[in-house]
Amino acid sequence: MSTLHKIALTFIKSIGPVNAKNLLAYCGSAEAVFSASRKQLLQIPGIGEKTVEAILKTNALKRAQEELNFVEKHGIEILFFSDENYPKRLKNCIDSPILLYFKGKTNFNHPRIISIVGTRNATDYGKNLCKQLCEVLSNYDVLVISGLAYGIDVTAHKECLANNIATVGVLGHGLDRLYPQIHKPVAQKMVLNGGLLSEFPTLTNPDRPNFPQRNRIIAGIADATIVVEASIKGGALITAEIANSYNKDVYAFPGRTNDAFSEGCNFLIKTNRAGLINSAKDLIYYLGWDDDIKEKKKQPQTTLQLHLTANEQKVIDLLQNGQLAIDELSIATNIQQSKLAIVILTLEMQGIIISLPGKVYKLA
Repeated sequence: MSTLHKIALTFIKSIGPVNAKNLLAYCGSAEAVFSASRKQLLQIPGIGEKTVEAILKTNALKRAQEELNFVEKHGIEILFFSDENYPKRLKNCIDSPILLYFKGKTNFNHPRIISIVGTRNATDYGKNLCKQLCEVLSNYDVLVISGLAYGIDVTAHKECLANNIATVGVLGHGLDRLYPQIHKPVAQKMVLNGGLLSEFPTLTNPDRPNFPQRNRIIAGIADATIVVEASIKGGALITAEIANSYNKDVYAFPGRTNDAFSEGCNFLIKTNRAGLINSAKDLIYYLGWDDDIKEKKKQPQTTLQLHLTANEQKVIDLLQNGQLAIDELSIATNIQQSKLAIVILTLEMQGIIISLPGKVYKLA
């Protein structure tokens, strides 16, 4: 797929991540979406007249060319959800963005990724927790994600930089600006060991609704979300709630009952929305990093003594590299989901592949 058409797909009004993936699965590529006829588009489940009109009458390609020019000029990397370098943990979330803009250098499929979030009004207690947490994490080769906001977010980024930990800030605006501007020196250092990530194109202002939207990336991209300090209302609790909806681990540091910026953490723990941690050692214990001995995976001999169709073999070949969702398989194999479902069912019945939650599959 051309980069231009990938970007253009995100500029079609009324098409969100779910419908965009649906279009790609049935059409086969971003180019094919723009060249499809009205009749073809209307045959796609979930795609109605309003969406079809938006596709047929869009000027998205023109806007995408402007975006592509900016991306190429400033050395920004495009991460499309069918690309190998797209964050796999995030890819498994149903509402994950189909395209991300990234400035920096890191591996979004790092073996260990955590998100650290908290209040914009961090106290000395919260800042010290961040410091202690990052000092311990520096021994575990981890990638830390946060939102580069005031308070706990920027404190986490600063402590990561001080301890040589790769750290990425997820932004609520395009990469043509930085908010808050006062964090520019920190952001510049992060680009050298981590970076800046956003689903928003240039000319996107840091408007209030963008931040809860970006929080799903912070939650979905990591193995676990750590809430350091949080009031009962705010972005940190939204991120924790999203992480829970994704079946991700959530942990929180408790605080005194009369501390306003520990009220949110205490609430998460009290309602079993987060596990209680008193120190970084607790987190390491819960995540099993001290005894994380990875066994060498034996490649299953799935093709021996089996009579497989060409489509079945395509699916198996793709799954040799790890688990994939059905929409990813559909795009990679160029098989419509309705036909692919039959192929997958056949392989499951033969015990060759295993179904995981969220229509994700792996070799048995």
